[in-house]
Amino acid sequence: MNAYDFDETIYDGESSVQFILAYLKNDPKIVSFLPAVVKVMHKYNKGQITLEDFSTKYAAQLKEYFRDNDVDLMDLVNDFWDKHEKNIKPFYKKIQREDDIIITASPDFMMREICDRLGIKNLVASHFDIETGDIKRACFREGKIDCLREDFPDAIIDDFYTDSMNDSFLFPFAKRVFMVKGNKIKKIKG
Repeated sequence: MNAYDFDETIYDGESSVQFILAYLKNDPKIVSFLPAVVKVMHKYNKGQITLEDFSTKYAAQLKEYFRDNDVDLMDLVNDFWDKHEKNIKPFYKKIQREDDIIITASPDFMMREICDRLGIKNLVASHFDIETGDIKRACFREGKIDCLREDFPDAIIDDFYTDSMNDSFLFPFAKRVFMVKGNKIKKIKG
């Protein structure tokens, strides 16, 4: 089994950020959330908050938005992937295997659609309840190990591909590790 981080690894870009920006075009009311999102992203990038902090302290605004607006999120997801599926990096199709697994912090409601389109059956992702706006599971940094073991307890990773040392927690679980920068791939373990 080969495992892949998604964003900036097999996908050229940060899909969740691109999705939010695309959604912003469809619903300008979401602009009111931008200052809080920028503040949270800055704090997160500086290591001042964790994803769990975000879940408990900042997700209330998301819940409020979903409660107060009639949003057909899955229509937006389908439209997003219709326009962004082209961002899958060419190298992935050349090495894709039937038992590949994507391990990503991105939300499962968004990732399931692209995995289905690509023929990827195995997905480990954050779980975001689209009915309530609750973040049920954060698949991030060291949390990716717990999520992987929860979803695929017997998984044996042959090759793991990532763009970031943030995924170093998964390196011991793979026979070989590859760092992806753009379209360049460099073996760093095995």
